[in-house]
Amino acid sequence: MKDRLGLELTGANEASLEYYERGLRQLQTFAGDPVASANAAIEEAPGFVMAQMLKAWLYGLSTDRAAMDVARGIHASIKDLEMTPREAGHVAALGRLVGGEWNGAGETLAAVARDFPRDALALQAGHQIDFFTGNAPMLRDRIATALPHWDASMPGFHAMLAAHAFGLEETGDYAAAEAAGRRAVELEPHDGWGQHAVAHVMEMQCRQADGIGWMRAAFVNGAEDSFMKVHNWWHLALFHYDLGLHDEVFSLYDGPIYGDRSTLALNMVDASALLWRLHLGGVEAGERWQVLADNWLPLAQDGTYAFNDMHAMMAFAAAGRAGAIRTLLAAQEAAVEAGGDNAGFTRDIGLPATRGILAFEDGDYKTAAELLGPIRAIAHRFGGSHAQRDVIDLTLIEASIRSGDAARARQLAEERMIARPHSPLSAIFRERAQKLAAN
Repeated sequence: MKDRLGLELTGANEASLEYYERGLRQLQTFAGDPVASANAAIEEAPGFVMAQMLKAWLYGLSTDRAAMDVARGIHASIKDLEMTPREAGHVAALGRLVGGEWNGAGETLAAVARDFPRDALALQAGHQIDFFTGNAPMLRDRIATALPHWDASMPGFHAMLAAHAFGLEETGDYAAAEAAGRRAVELEPHDGWGQHAVAHVMEMQCRQADGIGWMRAAFVNGAEDSFMKVHNWWHLALFHYDLGLHDEVFSLYDGPIYGDRSTLALNMVDASALLWRLHLGGVEAGERWQVLADNWLPLAQDGTYAFNDMHAMMAFAAAGRAGAIRTLLAAQEAAVEAGGDNAGFTRDIGLPATRGILAFEDGDYKTAAELLGPIRAIAHRFGGSHAQRDVIDLTLIEASIRSGDAARARQLAEERMIARPHSPLSAIFRERAQKLAAN
């Protein structure tokens, strides 16, 4: 049996194929419940390898230890099944992922996509791995090399454009990124990744009014019914933050961003990042930090993904959770010894970042700057986007100003003004750094 793009499927039947195709569409739009669709496909045909792989990627790419355990169990249950070479490539990549080889999993999926450039699941899973490992060139090129084999008549073409748009944005090709992202949303208004890619362009270009208009329209057109909705609302909040509209930021935080007090790591990352940005400017968040710290607490000892750890530390430090802080730091130290790619992520960036956040909260701004300064140029290695990792620079600038390091503060403020000349926040930092230098 073959899927809609002509790829061979092992173990599928008509009923299971329908569920699988629905789950893949849901993943490509970040809408609906692709896990439920994958489960339905597996129930119809337990030996359907790609249905098992759809579920495995959904869990394995969540950056959550419990979810990774589900993916590990799927790998163990299917690795000895009969399957095609393409399917075997997926299973091999999954094996590398659950074994801690994030980069290796991405490389194996790239090999699958070279042989089968219409394998949408291989491309999308690989694209997510590129995001989690901060591999901007591959975010762009993994999709770019496959695109000549796609056209607008093919199901899921919008998702290829959306992924390419994000890769283009992360490599600084903003005009091409915006065009591809807008085209993706034009083809599929529910494409949350395409909406997100265009928001990133506008964030990097400091087009706050455009960004607010784009995201508001996106929610009217379907982004509200999306797994990406919290992150996309977060992007809307960033535009308001840059304009200094803190009441609007809190309104978004208390509503669609964290009103439901999610315990999903991806959503808690956005919540921490937003509150910390306000915290840097002396804006009090009240009990919000305590609620968020409570929800991070079960993940404090995971040490699974260093990017998450940095954001958990923001909540624990701001909420004054000494026990959770000790647990998190111990988990990170254990992660360094455990091996796998996260050992490097944590050793090189994660531990300095969490310790820098903690030093900042303790008022030791000189140490915070000393810890955060060296990781600026390599922070992409532990994942996230330019917009997300900007919180490191923001903390570093604020720490430099507060520590009285006029030379560093002025250098960083001028760098930011060059990179973001239309940001009101850039102007504020420059003015503060100049006053410091004048004293």
